[in-house]
Amino acid sequence: MRAFENQTATSWSLVRMQIRIIRMLFGFFVLSVGVFLNIGVCTAASVQSEMRITTIKQEPYAMSKGAQLEGFCMDLLSEVAKKLGFNYKVQLVKDASYGRQDENGNWNGMIGEVVRGEADLAIAPLTLTAAREKVVGMTKPFMQTGISILLRKDISEGTGFFEFLSPFTAETWVGILIAYLGTAACIFVVARLSPCEWSQTQSEQNRFSLLHSLWYTAGALTLQGAGPHPKALSGRVICCSWWLFTIVLLACYFSNLSSSKTSESTHLTVKGFEDLANQDTIEYGCLAGSSTLAFFKNSNNPVYRRIYEHMERTKSFVSSMDEGVQRAKEGNFAFIGESVSLDLAVARHCELVRAHEVIGMRGYSIAASLGSPIIKNLSVAILQLSEAGELAYLRSKWWASSCVADKAKSSAVHQHSLKGMFLVLSLGLGLGALLAVLELTSKSRRRAAEQKKSCCTVLTEELSLRLRTSNANKPQENVDKDKEKA
Repeated sequence: MRAFENQTATSWSLVRMQIRIIRMLFGFFVLSVGVFLNIGVCTAASVQSEMRITTIKQEPYAMSKGAQLEGFCMDLLSEVAKKLGFNYKVQLVKDASYGRQDENGNWNGMIGEVVRGEADLAIAPLTLTAAREKVVGMTKPFMQTGISILLRKDISEGTGFFEFLSPFTAETWVGILIAYLGTAACIFVVARLSPCEWSQTQSEQNRFSLLHSLWYTAGALTLQGAGPHPKALSGRVICCSWWLFTIVLLACYFSNLSSSKTSESTHLTVKGFEDLANQDTIEYGCLAGSSTLAFFKNSNNPVYRRIYEHMERTKSFVSSMDEGVQRAKEGNFAFIGESVSLDLAVARHCELVRAHEVIGMRGYSIAASLGSPIIKNLSVAILQLSEAGELAYLRSKWWASSCVADKAKSSAVHQHSLKGMFLVLSLGLGLGALLAVLELTSKSRRRAAEQKKSCCTVLTEELSLRLRTSNANKPQENVDKDKEKA
């Protein structure tokens, strides 16, 4: 009996030992599998750490700088990568499109590359829309925008009350006023200095008072004439110079006024989308396949529907943002696009202006594959950059206004365009004044020889007598009184 019990105890010991061995083997197997899986996960993570980024060339979001890209989106990508700790490789989208869906439900552009797994992220001015949100994951917007209109300034601005002054710039008008006053003053002075114009200072009244000189100059400016005309050579030289200046000036004025009135026959004032829809003179369009076009296509607003139907009927779409800006600069075309992009065009080109009305507010977001866990981290990083003011700094950095004027100048005549005529007038005034002094000097020399006085003394007396405006008319008044008494 005791031998049986000892045998049984030995058997249970062997069983327990076998169980321990099996547990140890199972633990070693599990540990090996875990180490293997951990190595695989680490390898996959290291491979996945270099993310493939797709973007599109558009100023100022992504622009070529040698073999690399720079711009707002590139700076944003760099800041986000620092926060999340991943490496990346940027590639340009193959078909140069943002992403739209065709009739078969397939997507092209950057959205299509993310959907097909050809890129991990798409960072560009991608508008956050419901259609895109269904096929890819979109982050929190890194920039807010809307839809507005880009036009030339002469289309967006109405006609003012002083439109008749538009042929000349303000500087030119100031120059004309100075020339008018200077010519009148020269006629007044020369008429008093020249003995051929005013020979008997004691008994004869000077015909060219200051008021009459102003009136005479104004009459010549309007081609009406106001007599009497100067008799002296010096006065006639000044008058001829002023007449020549006046003829050229009026020719330039009426030529520019006529051209501006001709353009007003097709001139319209466009301040918003309703003004744009209610006219047929100015052509308008948007970027083909863009979210802007989808907004007008899906809208139930009658005005927006009319705009979409007009664009579809006339096929007035543009293939790129640069093409839309160029057509707007050429005139008679209104480019409809994202307000942020239009603000950049206004900052670069002085002749363009963006309409104040902005509709369809939306945002630009980063796109990733649908259900990707990185979307949450990207959104948090964007919010942190926004709260720290980094996004505002990048906006001010890349949207700085340079306002490079185009070669097309304003239709108004600038002062330097008439500098030749201003020079001719100045030479005529100077020559007339010099002749008047020579005429007076010649008379003073003859009188000095007759009276046996110094020429300088006689010249000083003549100047004092002729420039004494307060007593200029008294000699004539005294003669008239003597005649009455007689």
